[in-house]
Amino acid sequence: MNATILKFGWPATLLREWDHWVLLVRPAQPTLGSLVLAAKSDATAFSELAPAAHAELAVATAAIEQALRDAVGYEKLNYLMLMMADKEVHFHVIPRYDGSRAWNGRQFADAGWPKMPDLGQAQTVEGDELELLAGWLKRFLA
Repeated sequence: MNATILKFGWPATLLREWDHWVLLVRPAQPTLGSLVLAAKSDATAFSELAPAAHAELAVATAAIEQALRDAVGYEKLNYLMLMMADKEVHFHVIPRYDGSRAWNGRQFADAGWPKMPDLGQAQTVEGDELELLAGWLKRFLA
């Protein structure tokens, strides 16, 4: 796995894997259900991905959108391809909603709604709680 995937906690944060992509729970949760969809390749530009990776993106995004709709009832879904600190191709998948969502005794407000997501307001989920979040989200991807 590439450095970006490792940085986001693989394999502990792994939710689902396809031939060309992995889906990880994002340890910093700006909104409940925030994920990272990362290409397995070492490509550092979207155009460098193999055609099969581009085709598989349709399968991955369909699974993500259904799972997050069921899990958090988002109103919009943002796919952010920032690649500023982490160079390999990946998207931050941020469910967007007005208000907040509750999980495990915590409230996750969408601080940026209805504008850009406020990534600086993310709640860190670590250790056993991160494992619990990953397990909860995996149920929606089955």
